[in-house]
Amino acid sequence: MAYFLQQIANAVPVAALYAMLAFGYAIAFSVTRRVDISYGAVFAFAGQMFILFADVGWNRLWLVLPAALGFGAVMALVYGLGVGLVVGRQVMRPLAFSSDNTVVVAALGVVLVLMEGARLASDTRSLWLPPLLNRPIELWGDPAFPVTLTVLQIINSALMAAIVIAGHVFLARSPWGRRWRAVCEDRNAAELCGIDSARVFLQAFALAALVACLAGILAAGYYGNMDFGAGLNFGVKVLFIAAIGGYATPVLSAAGGAALGFAETLWNAYGDFLWRDLVIYSALVLLLVVLRRERGIP
Repeated sequence: MAYFLQQIANAVPVAALYAMLAFGYAIAFSVTRRVDISYGAVFAFAGQMFILFADVGWNRLWLVLPAALGFGAVMALVYGLGVGLVVGRQVMRPLAFSSDNTVVVAALGVVLVLMEGARLASDTRSLWLPPLLNRPIELWGDPAFPVTLTVLQIINSALMAAIVIAGHVFLARSPWGRRWRAVCEDRNAAELCGIDSARVFLQAFALAALVACLAGILAAGYYGNMDFGAGLNFGVKVLFIAAIGGYATPVLSAAGGAALGFAETLWNAYGDFLWRDLVIYSALVLLLVVLRRERGIP
């Protein structure tokens, strides 16, 4: 029983990360309804910039560790949001309402540019952060097998959940959220009512990029490292989750992301690790096909 509870506790940070990524992706995906793998690249790029600039602050600027981490976080937001705005304005907005294949090819080009840019900026080095806030907090006091989480795991999970909740309230209550929902439901009708759908898309892409950057910073701080393989792996899974959760319901996509995080962690605990990705991706594809048929989507 204690082992099972520990796996549930271990799943909380992963589930919170998946939920945050799925929520941010669905904000932009709901407007365009186009598959965009560049979202995972922005997530990975922000995480790499956080680690790179934290290293610069520590080794070159001689900052204390909290200041170096703060410097890295600020620069990651600057570079990540800058990349998100440039990609949204110059690449995705002109192509957003064109062919699906055009968007996929453009997004792949963005991924390659960001991946190579981050590699060159770090001189092809793999940088690691020191362990942060790794003191264990006992959640269930079994003498034989205490259930614990570290301070950083608890803080990260709480921050990610707070971001998703705050984002949901913003989309549900704000005037911009009403315009966003109008464009998601019917872009042409929204334009007849005076809403600039292109501007709403760019703003939605910027908001999604902000969520991706925050997720990248928190994930890099938790794992201590970030590479594009991990970022794209998260990003591809988020594509399926967002499509299953629904076009205009980011909170449902977040719930699907959380469920996937728990499923992955439990598979790691009780199943064969080598088969994990095959089983997870197969289940996501099957679920997507079933839900599309039930909704009558061709």
